[in-house]
Amino acid sequence: MPIYELPLLLRIMPKPEIVSTLKRAATAIFEKGGFIRKIENLGQKDLPAKTSSHGVVSRQAHYFVIYFDVPPKHISNLEDIFNRDIDIVRNRIYKHDLTVNNKPCTLEDELKPPPYRRDVQKLLKITERQESRKKKFSYKSGLNYYPFQK
Repeated sequence: MPIYELPLLLRIMPKPEIVSTLKRAATAIFEKGGFIRKIENLGQKDLPAKTSSHGVVSRQAHYFVIYFDVPPKHISNLEDIFNRDIDIVRNRIYKHDLTVNNKPCTLEDELKPPPYRRDVQKLLKITERQESRKKKFSYKSGLNYYPFQK
Protein backbone atom coordinates (compact mmCIF):
# COMPACT_ATOMS: atom_id res chain seq x y z
CA MET A 1 0.00 0.00 0.00
CA PRO A 2 1.33 3.46 -0.83
CA ILE A 3 1.78 6.11 1.82
CA TYR A 4 -0.52 9.13 1.66
CA GLU A 5 -0.34 12.54 3.28
CA LEU A 6 -3.53 14.26 4.46
CA PRO A 7 -3.25 17.92 5.46
CA LEU A 8 -6.33 18.85 7.50
CA LEU A 9 -7.45 22.36 8.36
CA LEU A 10 -9.95 22.22 11.21
CA ARG A 11 -12.16 25.11 12.25
CA ILE A 12 -11.41 26.90 15.52
CA MET A 13 -13.02 24.91 18.34
CA PRO A 14 -12.23 23.62 21.84
CA LYS A 15 -9.69 20.83 22.31
CA PRO A 16 -12.25 18.02 23.02
CA GLU A 17 -14.02 18.75 19.72
CA ILE A 18 -10.70 18.74 17.86
CA VAL A 19 -9.95 15.32 19.35
CA SER A 20 -13.35 13.97 18.28
CA THR A 21 -12.85 15.32 14.73
CA LEU A 22 -9.43 13.65 14.49
CA LYS A 23 -10.94 10.41 15.83
CA ARG A 24 -13.61 10.55 13.12
CA ALA A 25 -10.92 11.01 10.48
CA ALA A 26 -8.84 8.16 11.93
CA THR A 27 -11.79 5.75 12.12
CA ALA A 28 -12.64 6.54 8.49
CA ILE A 29 -9.10 5.52 7.53
CA PHE A 30 -9.26 2.38 9.70
CA GLU A 31 -12.64 1.34 8.25
CA LYS A 32 -11.16 1.44 4.73
CA GLY A 33 -8.44 -1.02 5.72
CA GLY A 34 -5.68 1.53 6.25
CA PHE A 35 -3.43 2.38 9.14
CA ILE A 36 -1.97 5.63 10.39
CA ARG A 37 1.78 6.13 10.50
CA LYS A 38 1.97 9.57 12.09
CA ILE A 39 -0.17 12.58 13.04
CA GLU A 40 1.52 15.99 13.20
CA ASN A 41 -0.01 19.01 14.92
CA LEU A 42 1.21 22.20 13.23
CA GLY A 43 -0.77 24.46 15.54
CA GLN A 44 -3.30 27.21 15.06
CA LYS A 45 -2.49 29.62 12.24
CA ASP A 46 -4.12 32.29 10.13
CA LEU A 47 -5.37 31.11 6.75
CA PRO A 48 -3.76 32.74 3.69
CA ALA A 49 -7.20 34.05 2.69
CA LYS A 50 -10.59 33.88 4.31
CA THR A 51 -12.18 30.56 3.43
CA SER A 52 -15.81 29.54 3.32
CA SER A 53 -16.67 25.95 4.13
CA HIS A 54 -20.14 24.55 4.89
CA GLY A 55 -21.56 28.07 5.07
CA VAL A 56 -19.08 29.32 7.67
CA VAL A 57 -16.30 31.81 6.89
CA SER A 58 -12.96 31.00 8.54
CA ARG A 59 -9.89 33.18 8.93
CA GLN A 60 -7.94 30.84 11.24
CA ALA A 61 -7.64 27.08 11.47
CA HIS A 62 -5.91 24.28 13.35
CA TYR A 63 -3.41 22.62 11.02
CA PHE A 64 -2.83 18.84 11.17
CA VAL A 65 -1.02 16.43 8.84
CA ILE A 66 -1.85 12.71 8.88
CA TYR A 67 0.45 10.18 7.20
CA PHE A 68 -1.36 6.92 6.46
CA ASP A 69 -1.47 3.82 4.28
CA VAL A 70 -4.66 2.72 2.56
CA PRO A 71 -5.49 0.80 -0.63
CA PRO A 72 -5.67 3.23 -3.59
CA LYS A 73 -9.25 2.27 -4.48
CA HIS A 74 -10.50 3.82 -1.21
CA ILE A 75 -8.96 7.28 -1.67
CA SER A 76 -12.01 8.77 -3.40
CA ASN A 77 -14.27 7.43 -0.62
CA LEU A 78 -12.06 9.02 2.03
CA GLU A 79 -12.06 12.36 0.19
CA ASP A 80 -15.86 12.26 0.09
CA ILE A 81 -16.07 11.50 3.84
CA PHE A 82 -13.69 14.34 4.70
CA ASN A 83 -15.48 16.80 2.41
CA ARG A 84 -18.79 16.11 4.16
CA ASP A 85 -17.41 16.67 7.67
CA ILE A 86 -18.50 20.14 8.83
CA ASP A 87 -15.55 20.58 11.20
CA ILE A 88 -12.96 20.22 8.41
CA VAL A 89 -12.33 23.49 6.59
CA ARG A 90 -9.93 22.12 3.95
CA ASN A 91 -8.44 18.74 3.16
CA ARG A 92 -6.43 17.18 0.37
CA ILE A 93 -4.86 13.76 -0.05
CA TYR A 94 -1.39 13.55 -1.61
CA LYS A 95 0.72 10.53 -2.39
CA HIS A 96 3.79 10.75 -0.14
CA ASP A 97 7.08 10.48 -2.03
CA LEU A 98 9.74 8.48 -0.18
CA THR A 99 12.44 8.85 -2.86
CA VAL A 100 13.39 12.35 -1.71
CA ASN A 101 15.80 11.18 1.02
CA ASN A 102 17.30 8.14 -0.73
CA LYS A 103 20.69 9.70 -1.45
CA PRO A 104 23.42 8.81 1.03
CA CYS A 105 25.03 11.90 2.47
CA THR A 106 28.60 11.76 3.65
CA LEU A 107 30.49 14.43 5.50
CA GLU A 108 33.48 13.84 3.25
CA ASP A 109 31.49 14.79 0.15
CA GLU A 110 29.98 17.85 1.85
CA LEU A 111 33.37 19.20 2.90
CA LYS A 112 34.69 19.27 -0.67
CA PRO A 113 34.68 22.62 -2.48
CA PRO A 114 31.63 22.95 -4.75
CA PRO A 115 33.42 22.35 -8.10
CA TYR A 116 34.62 18.95 -6.87
CA ARG A 117 31.25 17.62 -5.70
CA ARG A 118 29.54 15.00 -7.88
CA ASP A 119 26.21 16.87 -8.04
CA VAL A 120 27.85 20.10 -9.16
CA GLN A 121 29.91 18.25 -11.78
CA LYS A 122 26.71 16.74 -13.21
CA LEU A 123 25.13 20.18 -13.43
CA LEU A 124 28.21 21.57 -15.17
CA LYS A 125 28.10 18.78 -17.79
CA ILE A 126 24.41 19.47 -18.43
CA THR A 127 25.16 23.18 -18.84
CA GLU A 128 28.04 22.48 -21.24
CA ARG A 129 25.76 20.33 -23.40
CA GLN A 130 23.11 23.05 -23.49
CA GLU A 131 25.67 25.75 -24.32
CA SER A 132 27.14 23.68 -27.16
CA ARG A 133 23.69 23.45 -28.81
CA LYS A 134 23.21 27.24 -28.92
CA LYS A 135 24.02 29.05 -32.15
CA LYS A 136 26.64 31.75 -31.76
CA PHE A 137 27.17 34.85 -33.84
CA SER A 138 29.88 34.50 -36.42
CA TYR A 139 31.94 37.59 -37.09
CA LYS A 140 32.87 36.17 -40.51
CA SER A 141 29.36 36.70 -41.85
CA GLY A 142 30.24 39.70 -44.03
CA LEU A 143 28.75 42.21 -41.63
CA ASN A 144 31.10 44.43 -39.74
CA TYR A 145 28.63 44.89 -36.86
CA TYR A 146 26.42 42.75 -34.66
CA PRO A 147 22.92 43.22 -36.12
CA PHE A 148 20.96 42.50 -32.92
CA GLN A 149 22.76 44.91 -30.61
CA LYS A 150 20.72 47.87 -29.43
